[in-house]
Amino acid sequence: MSADRPDLSPLIDHALLDPHQGSTAIRQCCEEARHFGFAGVCVASRWVDSARDLLPREGKGPSPNLIAVVGFPFGAIPQRIKQAEAEAALEAGADELDVVPDFGALADGNTTAVLDELAAICELDRPVKVILEAGRLDAEALALLVEISIDAGVRFLKSGSGFGPPVTVAQVQTLRDLARGRAAVKASGGIASLEHALDLVEAGASRLGTSRGVALMQALRA
Repeated sequence: MSADRPDLSPLIDHALLDPHQGSTAIRQCCEEARHFGFAGVCVASRWVDSARDLLPREGKGPSPNLIAVVGFPFGAIPQRIKQAEAEAALEAGADELDVVPDFGALADGNTTAVLDELAAICELDRPVKVILEAGRLDAEALALLVEISIDAGVRFLKSGSGFGPPVTVAQVQTLRDLARGRAAVKASGGIASLEHALDLVEAGASRLGTSRGVALMQALRA
């Protein structure tokens, strides 16, 4: 690993969000995260219970945080169901939650609904990242959603779900500027190369959400 390149391993949330993958892939994802010392493993709420068994909180060495996505990938479910999913994920052992907000309410100008939904999940007292889809919102809507999210208590602004356009350096810079130090930035979606990952970190990302964590580490250590 080059001396002038940062170690990416403590920044990577190793994601497995492909709905067509099963328990074998979950096991592999968790084993890879433990081997490389990644920050976290990000899975659908359906897999939290299984992943918790594979990421013991006590044992030999530190274990990656277990992250559950909530309302994924579109956020278009009733608040009570999203709240129930968040509560169930935490009960199953999740350490953090990556939450898709109510974009429909945002489009309708119902900022109270967006705030109330996020605030109720933040009150569950676990770190929450809000999935912003920065590549699809116009500048005014993005700035508004950032303010709502920070007011609600989120700790990270996550650029996207990975189901939209790849994250860009400009998006990370924008989120960093909008956050003004009140929340950290997680870059996510289409991080396909080492140089892309390093550029995102330089731009201000303190977490990288990617399913390509192993390939990034292999490239970094080459």
